[in-house]
Amino acid sequence: MYVAVKGGEKAIANAHALLAKEGRGDPETPVITVDAVAGQLSVLVARVMNEGSLYDPELAARAVLQAQGDVLEAVTLVRSYRTTLPRLGYTLPLDTASLPPQRRISATFKDLPGGQQLGVTFDYTHRLFSDAATDGPEPTAAAAEESRPMPRVNDLLGDASLIESERSPDSTDPEPADLTRDPTMFPMSRAERLQALARGDEGFLLSLGYSTQRGFGRTHPFAGEVRVGEVEVEFDAPDLGFPVPLGRLEVTECQMINQFTGSADKPAQFTRGYGLAFGRSERKAMSMSLLDRALRADEFGERRVAPAQDEEFVVSHSDNVQATGFVEHLKLPHYVDFQAELGLVRRLREEHAAVPA
Repeated sequence: MYVAVKGGEKAIANAHALLAKEGRGDPETPVITVDAVAGQLSVLVARVMNEGSLYDPELAARAVLQAQGDVLEAVTLVRSYRTTLPRLGYTLPLDTASLPPQRRISATFKDLPGGQQLGVTFDYTHRLFSDAATDGPEPTAAAAEESRPMPRVNDLLGDASLIESERSPDSTDPEPADLTRDPTMFPMSRAERLQALARGDEGFLLSLGYSTQRGFGRTHPFAGEVRVGEVEVEFDAPDLGFPVPLGRLEVTECQMINQFTGSADKPAQFTRGYGLAFGRSERKAMSMSLLDRALRADEFGERRVAPAQDEEFVVSHSDNVQATGFVEHLKLPHYVDFQAELGLVRRLREEHAAVPA
């Protein structure tokens, strides 16, 4: 029960003014522009877009500035804005098989077709650059190479029947639900779970993914492939009869190769874990793929013994906007509730004191 709070408009206005002043910082320092945030903090912007469920680098950068770098507040702002946008329809599934990678690595084969491509990565940066060299060393000129085909590692294993098919040949592919419009119902389909993971809190997914590697979940993964690049988005326009290209999105895709399964009736095959996220989001995509495999325990007849294998636990607690609301609502007035419990505690103490020793 909440007590209605009246008045206080002046205090709230002053709090907003103080917030703006603190966010501005030293007036002598140049103002950070939206373009600067979008261009120089692209990893942060990608996280806000993922968890905000909206691909718009400029809008995400604006939210980061308004939230003074508070990721969860920026995500809340983006989701709130998203609810005001009209929905015209759905785009066609992304063709990530033909994704031309800016970065492509695999932990399974050293000499894989198309080669490894390091691209942009923090993997080899282990020191804090000085102010005079914030950007690090200048990249060396690379020799021009012809475009080579880069088939996905999981597709190569699939051609040899060494890994499970992406979908069972005797099953249909149902139209996935939209978690932003339909209520969450358990159990969920894999497509719905991947939606929830894609917009889930990166830190939460990372911790649960880590737990699966420590024995709290049935995963023994190999990074089959991690790709970062731009993929074309097409909109299915019924009136035209053909798909219309809308533009290109930068995405990160992770395909995990997990421990194999098999039986007397079915030869041994590796299993899959999958993750896809906006922008440069390798940690998010890898965490998604670990949890995707862990949450498929029922498909493989595995016992669910760890939190990462509990669909309702993972999905219900991965949404950071809901989590923030439940935690931060404790700051709101609870005067009536507290006074009721305070009175109860005092009465119980009085009764306890009246009882002879």
